[in-house]
Amino acid sequence: MRTLRAMAMQKIFAREILDSRGNPTVEVDLHTAKGRFRAAVPSGASTGIYEALELRDGDKARYLGKGVLKAVEHINKTLGPALLEKKLSVVDQEKVDKFMIELDGTENKSKFGANAILGVSLAVCKAGAAEKGVPLYRHIADLAGNPNLVLPVPAFNVINGGSHAGNKLAMQEFMILPVGASSFKEAMRIGAEVYHHLKGVIKAKYGKDATNVGDEGGFAPNILENNEALELLKTAIQAAGYPDKVVIGMDVAASEFYRNGKYDLDFKSPDDPARHITGEKLGELYKSFIKNYPELTRPNHMLSLLRCKLAQSNGWGVMVSHRSGETEDTFIADLVVGLCTGQIKTGAPCRSERLAKYNQLMRIEEALGDKAIFAGRKFRNPQAK
Repeated sequence: MRTLRAMAMQKIFAREILDSRGNPTVEVDLHTAKGRFRAAVPSGASTGIYEALELRDGDKARYLGKGVLKAVEHINKTLGPALLEKKLSVVDQEKVDKFMIELDGTENKSKFGANAILGVSLAVCKAGAAEKGVPLYRHIADLAGNPNLVLPVPAFNVINGGSHAGNKLAMQEFMILPVGASSFKEAMRIGAEVYHHLKGVIKAKYGKDATNVGDEGGFAPNILENNEALELLKTAIQAAGYPDKVVIGMDVAASEFYRNGKYDLDFKSPDDPARHITGEKLGELYKSFIKNYPELTRPNHMLSLLRCKLAQSNGWGVMVSHRSGETEDTFIADLVVGLCTGQIKTGAPCRSERLAKYNQLMRIEEALGDKAIFAGRKFRNPQAK
């Protein structure tokens, strides 16, 4: 039995680093007797109204107001010292997280910032795995009460629109999911092949400039009609030879083009209320997508392990997701395997901050060997009987 002293945190230090979009974010180093454990926090371009608050400095003289020195200071001067004084064990994730949330005392974590609390929480989780002498994904599975480990179906965001790209597409993410693959490694190969075929299809139709990529590695052709993007995916899937193995998914992010009770599907152009459509009309558009394409959706931000388990217990599909502003941290790769959600969204098979997660998943599958379970067509609820 290891002593509490051995499992305790010895030092917590935070710093400001840059994410994949050149914006500041929080990185945390946590030290225990086992060594140093580092975690970096991602940041989204589009955020829901119920998301926890990401604390930014607001000082326009630094990084256009997007600095995170306040969040860093909260860790170095308040959260870190309080945790060290409390002498909590790094293997007791729930107690650590509860302590930080109670210390913050706000509903949306606005006192310290969700980016401060999350950075420390991720580092603690990594330290907890090391203390137990198990891989991070196994530690997460233990925390979630999952005896099994499931490799997810990747949802590759291969056409970017909305707030992720400079084109006219209103809807944010157009994805391909290789649900018919037999393993995660094969799913990666299929996804990469469709991605390269898609590049050829876009180049042939719109020219070489149209194959520039957005924040998440997907292509951002300057098209307006969302069904045109879906047609491009359909053509690329056919060209790659995988019509029976790949389905299409979308993350619409409709809150980004919501305007005074209606929706503007050309919101990147000068505002014209005459073209805004009602929620009913938008619903009809969704129905047309579902009718014409093998269309899928995803639940929005769950924010916590408790909410994830609650959703799964009620038969909901849960997707582990990156953010548009990412780092080289691969935590969510281990997270998705441990939580057994069966699906992950972390960009296109392009850009190293996206591939870092996918490559880590291939390593995990390799390490599991014959014990590796790939979600495949059961990706919505891979543990269902």
